[in-house]
Amino acid sequence: MKILTHLLLVLVFLFSTQAEESATKNRPLKTSTPPRPNIVLIFIDDMGYGDIGPFGNSVNQTPHLDRMAAEGNTLRQFYVANTACTPSRAALLTGTYAHRIGMDGTVTFPGEDRGLNPDEITIAEMLKEAGYTTGIFGKWHLGDQKAFLPLAQGFDHYFGIPYSNDMWPGNARGNPVTDRGPYEPLPIMLQNEAVAYVADAADQSLLAEVITDAAVEFIREHKDQPFFCYVPHSHVHKPRHARPDFMERAEGDVDRATVEEVDDSVGRILDTIREMKLDENTLVIFTSDNGGAGGMSMGPLRGGKGGPKFEGHMRVPTVTWWPGSIAAGIQTDAIAVTTDILPSFARLTGTKVPDDRTIDGKDALDLLLGTPGAKSPHDVHYYEVEGIRRGDWKLVKVPIKGKGIHSQLFDLSTDLGEKNNVAKDHPDLVRELENLLAQHADSIAAKTRPAAFVDNASPILNEPGDLPTLRNYSGKL
Repeated sequence: MKILTHLLLVLVFLFSTQAEESATKNRPLKTSTPPRPNIVLIFIDDMGYGDIGPFGNSVNQTPHLDRMAAEGNTLRQFYVANTACTPSRAALLTGTYAHRIGMDGTVTFPGEDRGLNPDEITIAEMLKEAGYTTGIFGKWHLGDQKAFLPLAQGFDHYFGIPYSNDMWPGNARGNPVTDRGPYEPLPIMLQNEAVAYVADAADQSLLAEVITDAAVEFIREHKDQPFFCYVPHSHVHKPRHARPDFMERAEGDVDRATVEEVDDSVGRILDTIREMKLDENTLVIFTSDNGGAGGMSMGPLRGGKGGPKFEGHMRVPTVTWWPGSIAAGIQTDAIAVTTDILPSFARLTGTKVPDDRTIDGKDALDLLLGTPGAKSPHDVHYYEVEGIRRGDWKLVKVPIKGKGIHSQLFDLSTDLGEKNNVAKDHPDLVRELENLLAQHADSIAAKTRPAAFVDNASPILNEPGDLPTLRNYSGKL
């Protein structure tokens, strides 16, 4: 009898365990999102649409991004609103076209008097108002004067570099602010102060790791309160340098090595979120600031960083992850844009989109979360002021040497690579799209806000002085 009782107890235990495992595996998505979830926004520099596994790359080894996509949402038609480092970041953080706020054109340079106007309302300021702790770890590039740095734009914590990693003495082109005089030392910033500098290729190779260290530490320290963790990596922007272990793994290919270190960074961040048991209360977004630069892959898309606004210039690899709120392994094909992130975060966190100014982004939260049946909030999508898409029809302005600027028309449903210009076959459609694009440019010009300027601008560093190199500061290598 005792043996029979024991067997029954064992069977009951096994049945209950299997039932629990089955329930966990098939657990339905939460019907409502938790109030004030944590948000991690990872913004890669110059990564192409085809550089990672979820977007078809079979050479670069990206297991962490592969898992992120398998557990989350892959957005196939996600675009940046503006291209190049400074305009893209300005548009992302303000939800507004960079043309509208004086941050288009050239990027900001060390010691320049221009920067993102502190009167603009950034994602960080919006979330801070809602009770979030805010941190940025990586590349800023919206002005290096103190009035423009992250602490003046809604961030509580800042560690990283103030502009691009090629703006250093190793760049022979020199600084336009000083009529192509040599660049000053590239500072490593902690809050508003330079604490180290990037001295050489070995230091450059450490940038992704030390940025990830700081982001992970921030997540650990603020696990008990809502946080916004913005991680704008300087990888994979040139000059590309990688740590020896990544170079060995990538068989000496530095382009591949830097992509794979980005993947490693994503894995460390997601593992920290899992370890802290924050995964069901944290939305993570991975995307890039523009199309890939030389050495990167645009996959099936034409173009890349720079040049006409073909798809490879502005369509970027994007994955969202939030276990329990985003279904596993889904794909979203509807169009969303980086300017949509600010209004989407507003709805997600119960905050308010600024209503005293023009915000170009639209609420695309349902697309970010992969909600079944969600539609794009954009009837028409603009590629800055040089291209337009309506449905699958895309018109792009292309300069042709000696012949001026011409409109080219493509049907993306049959010609994703934009190889077959059919403008001559659809003259009425070309004129219609050209008119809409002109109206769009006029609407921006009619409602602009200025960038900010300061007097007596000067570089953060003129000489390294007693500052340590990054490897000495971090204790690495």
